[in-house]
Amino acid sequence: MTIDALLAISYRDLLKFLRDPMRLVWSFVFPLLLIGVFGGIMQANLGESIGFNYLAFVFTGVFAYTLFMSASEGVISLIDDRESDFSQELLVSPVSRYTIVLGKIVGESLVALPRGLAILLMGSVLGVPTTPLLLLELFLVGTLGTLLGASFGVMLLGNFNNRRTANQVVPFIMFPQLFLAGVMTPIGVLPWYLEILSRISPMRYAVDLARGIYFGPDAQTGVTVLASPASNLIVMAAMFAGFLVVGTILFVRRERRR
Repeated sequence: MTIDALLAISYRDLLKFLRDPMRLVWSFVFPLLLIGVFGGIMQANLGESIGFNYLAFVFTGVFAYTLFMSASEGVISLIDDRESDFSQELLVSPVSRYTIVLGKIVGESLVALPRGLAILLMGSVLGVPTTPLLLLELFLVGTLGTLLGASFGVMLLGNFNNRRTANQVVPFIMFPQLFLAGVMTPIGVLPWYLEILSRISPMRYAVDLARGIYFGPDAQTGVTVLASPASNLIVMAAMFAGFLVVGTILFVRRERRR
């Protein structure tokens, strides 16, 4: 019963994504612009002087960023379910609250993964050095990034009353992480106040994990990679568990007050 409910909730989110052509198109166009245009320009002008492949640096950053963001924003769409009373129908069903939230997390992860696959293929076309094994490894760590992003979205969801509030607040939470996580530029050296913000930014660890896998043992610590993959995995696991528990409590409490 629990597995069936989880799969049903997940399938519903995937179906909604496939039926939204504009969302499909934009989800592929934006990463292409970031990697192909920004990464290509910077690699052509600075690639030889900075000592590492900047196109690959942006590629791995945008890959992790896209998956994290897609899953986070997708989970926040539970607000739409709340406004249509669909979430109330779920809560009165004989299904665990954690099953409902996990179903949403899995569903939005499934929505994000095709974007990740497209970015991996896109990187190969644009000339990012890869191998089939490396692409598989990146896809696997990207899956972990989607789970972290989705759990983060659950925690944010519990603090919003409606879509309008979410649309106003979420960009101020998500957009700074583009820089604090080092998606486009190295962040090995930061002012102390930005260092604090960067370390509490969950996206940082998803991005750094992808880069740690890509650049491997030859990574320039503090430049292309900030910490070991093992360290990033531990932090991501702790954050995922914390976001899931806190987010589920906040979500259920808000629904009961309606």
